[in-house]
Amino acid sequence: MSKKLLQKYFFLFLTMAGLAFQSTAQTNRQLSLEDAVAYALEHNKTLQNAHLSMDESQAQLMETIAQGLPQVNASIDYSNFFGSTASLGPGFDIEFTPTSNLGISVSQLIFNGNYIVGIQMSKLYREMVKTNAEKTELELIANVKRAYFLGLVTLKSREFLEANVENMDDLLQKTKALVSVGIAEQVDYDQLSVQYIMLKDVKSAMDRQVEMSLNMLRMHMGLSGDVEIELTDSFESIMSISDIGTSLTKNFDLSQNIDYQIMALQTQMGEKQVSMERASNLPTLTGFYSFTEKLLKPEFDLTPPHVIGLNLSIPIFSSGARYAKLKQAQINLDITRNQADLVAQQLNIQEKQLRFNMKNALEQYESQKANLEVARRVFENINNKFRQGTISSLDLTTANNNFLQAESSYISAVFQLLESQLELDMLISNYQTR
Repeated sequence: MSKKLLQKYFFLFLTMAGLAFQSTAQTNRQLSLEDAVAYALEHNKTLQNAHLSMDESQAQLMETIAQGLPQVNASIDYSNFFGSTASLGPGFDIEFTPTSNLGISVSQLIFNGNYIVGIQMSKLYREMVKTNAEKTELELIANVKRAYFLGLVTLKSREFLEANVENMDDLLQKTKALVSVGIAEQVDYDQLSVQYIMLKDVKSAMDRQVEMSLNMLRMHMGLSGDVEIELTDSFESIMSISDIGTSLTKNFDLSQNIDYQIMALQTQMGEKQVSMERASNLPTLTGFYSFTEKLLKPEFDLTPPHVIGLNLSIPIFSSGARYAKLKQAQINLDITRNQADLVAQQLNIQEKQLRFNMKNALEQYESQKANLEVARRVFENINNKFRQGTISSLDLTTANNNFLQAESSYISAVFQLLESQLELDMLISNYQTR
């Protein structure tokens, strides 16, 4: 094989290796909690749609404002009367010749009550869309954090199970050796075998739980299913950076709650709708100007090329239609105000309940953390005694089950604590990206 051909294959191999490495790098992503939140804020489709709605509301406001600005239109026409004539008396016949006109018209709204209120309502609608987008962002942050926490919890559970399976496998092998020399009984080995198989089954189920939790994180972040995720924040670091318990010291300001802000904007929209219906009783004044250039003139034409004028439209009588619309707007405003009061009451009650849940979760966390240490010491003590042959495998199995239950209760308490803090932070608007 020639040297040039070898060089060609060598460069081809390097290119393919580089592409393979690039493909692997693109389908594997290491994520801290901060990275996951930042990625979701940029790529989540629901949040992107919320931002597009903000752009749409701005365009609607521009459309409303433009309705009160000068309107300029041009027109051109052509008419042919096919030689028709009009008789004004004996010997006075006028023939209708073809005509064509080029016209330019300008109109300007001078006063309209609905226009003024309409601009105010459009601005309120834009503010409401913006507030809804903020709520969508806060909910996305909460969902990403919740999914990340769940991923860490399931990974930690699997870590506990893997260590337990490894330890049980070691005990099983040593017990088998003890049975072979007559120091331990066969029933001890059988009981440990059952425990070992059960632990492996639980570990397999936990593997599926891990993948489910990571899929939930992928969904909220906007990642495709083929992207492998590695969570870089540890279970312990999350507990340290979450400032557990500090949310309990934050005061609850109802006006800062996002749901209450939305209800306040809806109330303002209702008030403007009442003003809109009242403004419909006011007159509308417009000014206009038109210029007409005769491209094909008739034989007899007295139409001036320039016309300027005003148009005043005064609503006089509508058989009660305007009053009925005003009444409906007032009733809807009363309903919205009642809903706003109800939301305020519910939020105040929810704040007390969430603080109670947070305190209870914190107590449970401290209790289960201490219980886990006790269960670990008991298991290690009984494990050593079993290796020395002073207790049976039944005692070891019981201690192992108690230890597993303590681990499960501890992990559940941690997740409940993080979850309760998320809910309280959402309520009191204490959200940051970490």
